[in-house]
Amino acid sequence: MSIALFRIDDRLIHGQVVVGWGQPLDIGFIVLVDDVVATSEWEQELYRMGTPPDMHVYFHAVSEVGEVLPKYEADRRAGILLTGDIDSMLRLVREAGVRKVNLGGIHHRSDRKQKLRYVFLSPSEEERLREMSRFGATVTAQDVPAAHPVELDDVLQARAATP
Repeated sequence: MSIALFRIDDRLIHGQVVVGWGQPLDIGFIVLVDDVVATSEWEQELYRMGTPPDMHVYFHAVSEVGEVLPKYEADRRAGILLTGDIDSMLRLVREAGVRKVNLGGIHHRSDRKQKLRYVFLSPSEEERLREMSRFGATVTAQDVPAAHPVELDDVLQARAATP
């Protein structure tokens, strides 16, 4: 099966990933790519607690993924690869050949503007997403599987409605 979803979500492992994506895609494992979490046993344990016992969670630093990704791509189970930020996924696009990127939850910060209900981006993040596209990656935003994917150009031009 291999990696069914390469997702940027600043909350990393949470219910929407485990239940919302994991169940419909019949996920057997999650690869969490984060330099800080990869070196923190207590954070790893917290993330493992958020998954069912039959769903394995693997932790890697960004620099390791190019080396270990073929192992996960060859796995018979379907998996999700998660990064918490755009920079990490850009490195995976450049260095590990990731070609399909899902923008999940990228939440509010003072330097970001709202593009979609669940996507806020700074100008520099917008440029890094464009760079992913130039490297050949298809970038779409989609919070849950039942939602329609939003193409990168539409995300970047979007102005979320003010409530």
